[in-house]
Amino acid sequence: MELTELTAVQLVDGYRSRAFGPVEVMRAALARAAEIQPAVNAFALLTAEEALEQARASQERWRRGEPAGLVDGVPVTVKDLLLLRGHPTLRGSRTIDPRGPWTEDAPSVARLREHGAVFLGKTTTPEYGWKGVTDSPLCGVTRNPHDPARTAGGSSGGSAAAVALGAGPVSLGTDGGGSVRIPAGFCGVFGLKPTYGRVPLYPASPFGTLAHVGPLTRDAADAALLMDVIAVPDARDWSALGPPPGSFRAGLADGVRGLRVAYSPSFGGQVAVRPAVASAVRRAVERLAGLGAYVEETDPDLTDPVDAFHTLWFSGAARITERLGPHRRELLDPGLREIRAAGARYSALDYLAAVDVRMDLGRRMGLFHESYDLLVTPTLPLTAFEAGAEVPKGSGLRRWTGWTPFTYPFNLTQQPAASVPVGTDPDGLPIGLQLVAARHRDDLVLRAAHALYEAGITRG
Repeated sequence: MELTELTAVQLVDGYRSRAFGPVEVMRAALARAAEIQPAVNAFALLTAEEALEQARASQERWRRGEPAGLVDGVPVTVKDLLLLRGHPTLRGSRTIDPRGPWTEDAPSVARLREHGAVFLGKTTTPEYGWKGVTDSPLCGVTRNPHDPARTAGGSSGGSAAAVALGAGPVSLGTDGGGSVRIPAGFCGVFGLKPTYGRVPLYPASPFGTLAHVGPLTRDAADAALLMDVIAVPDARDWSALGPPPGSFRAGLADGVRGLRVAYSPSFGGQVAVRPAVASAVRRAVERLAGLGAYVEETDPDLTDPVDAFHTLWFSGAARITERLGPHRRELLDPGLREIRAAGARYSALDYLAAVDVRMDLGRRMGLFHESYDLLVTPTLPLTAFEAGAEVPKGSGLRRWTGWTPFTYPFNLTQQPAASVPVGTDPDGLPIGLQLVAARHRDDLVLRAAHALYEAGITRG
């Protein structure tokens, strides 16, 4: 295999055995990034010279047999919503001054730096991460690695495209309504939204406690490795959880035998799912059953909470753009301008009513998981549509939440959820399966995903 096709776990094994070194790997990753950028537009920033300097330092540590940590020398990309010390974080917006100063790392970035990761660049995002596709006034349109005429999804679209095409095996993304899982589903990679607070976030998201930090990777084993690095408390995040109970890699290979799995193909008929998507997800669920899981086709007690989600989401958009005067607001993505105007009209009572909906949904999902270890759904009801559009043409939908009904409910409930690739449609576009567990049971999501990878279902 080419160096750009190796997982983070394989890279670390190769460094340890001295089959290759971090400098060689970083040169290959940078070459791949430069190759894909004109067609896919995955990067807001590439840091080639700094990355090579970091790789040389890593190579010397490995030569001495003294790696800095679990991911020493692994090329990593960072979504341009997360702070990366020494480089601007522009969030896809023309309203942010690039002069900084940029003196801090986000908590997850800081932990990766402490473990020797090598940062090759920052990946594209829609402005402030506000929608489920990746295009912005600052960086333009990010395209799907399987068909550049299609969207990569969002808002971590640049991260998913970079991982899918070999420009680093792992990336840090954020997920406020599906923003890790949507692009993972469209691009055919693994994306994990951990339990809220498991990975600290600073500065706090304008979208509040909807927003999670999570990895996009080649497979579940890489995600578990990354979680062992980034799921560490940070004093700057007052809402972060305490230390995890153990390694996320421990028990990863324990399989699914005996797990109670609820399979909901369409949330009780509430969602119209494309036939190719439905078939691929059902085949994967049958494989879980064949691996020893107890599978029951059933639906959670869930009515579409989109209105409550919009109240919370649009209010966050209003808050983050509040400081901008009328002239600077004209620089914003037109769709963002629309939702911030809607958000500014909500009252405190509207917001609290949405919080009530959220808390009740969390209660119902908590009770659901007393009977089931995992919930399985499609990640998305469709495959990637045309690039540069918020919704598929001719769909009659108004906002991105119209085609992401399986993802945003679990931001409201703060549960761990992941997208696993389970094949392609007749056009060769990836299809994702979503795994959801009770809060704090990220280990079950990773175990089931790893079982699907080991069984080969992720190859279609």
